[in-house]
Amino acid sequence: MAPESQETVVHVEQTRAVATITLDSPSNRNALSSTLVGQLSAALAQAAADDTIRAVVLTHAGGTFCAGADLGEALRRGLSPQEATAEGASAMVSLMGTMLGMPKPVIVVADGHVRAGGFGLVGAADIALVGPAATFALTEARLGLAPSIISVVLLPKMTARAAGRYFLTGEKFSPSTAQDIGLVTQALGSAEELAAARDEVLDGIRKASPQGLAASKKLTTAAILADFDANANARAAESAALFASDEAREGMTAFLSKSKPSWDSSE
Repeated sequence: MAPESQETVVHVEQTRAVATITLDSPSNRNALSSTLVGQLSAALAQAAADDTIRAVVLTHAGGTFCAGADLGEALRRGLSPQEATAEGASAMVSLMGTMLGMPKPVIVVADGHVRAGGFGLVGAADIALVGPAATFALTEARLGLAPSIISVVLLPKMTARAAGRYFLTGEKFSPSTAQDIGLVTQALGSAEELAAARDEVLDGIRKASPQGLAASKKLTTAAILADFDANANARAAESAALFASDEAREGMTAFLSKSKPSWDSSE
């Protein structure tokens, strides 16, 4: 994906064998624009190839960890809705695959809202730590869509009952619920506790050998990666078909205009 500007929206800092990658595009809620995707992909690839890096921390600036695809930005670049959807799907699959496949642990540290493709980043991480400001909602069904692509990394980690509820209802849920259902590793009660938990995890990782980390991570990701390409591509095709439907067009139009779609029978 070619960036639409040279603005830096992903920052990387290396400290004691850990690369901290910060999503820094709060103006669009850290949505996955072509610029952010390009810079994040490059940062992950560089960390994976750097022998001095033992682990990656993926975090954010602003009140949202990641709001998912930035379809508006793609449309402004002249892409058709179908092209924008396909580009976003390809980017999501690539990012999740990179995080799962790299031989180093990826730790998400989030203290903000997680929506849409943000769930894909959380689900693809090896460890996910969240603070009290984190909120979660899978609202795709309300728009005539489904969490198709991100389901590849969510279903192996969330309990079946939780997926059956939150995929369908679009309810907002809390950090403690996210921990209880297996979406995140640990929910912390304050920013200070979140930082302390991050440091505790990183201290353990710094004691591990590169070979030991790579081999251990491979064990934990083998089941997802075994069918990742086939499943992710199938879910991407499913997502594209849903986006092209009349119901999705109505759902997204209603969302943008803050009105109800025809199927909404709530009070």
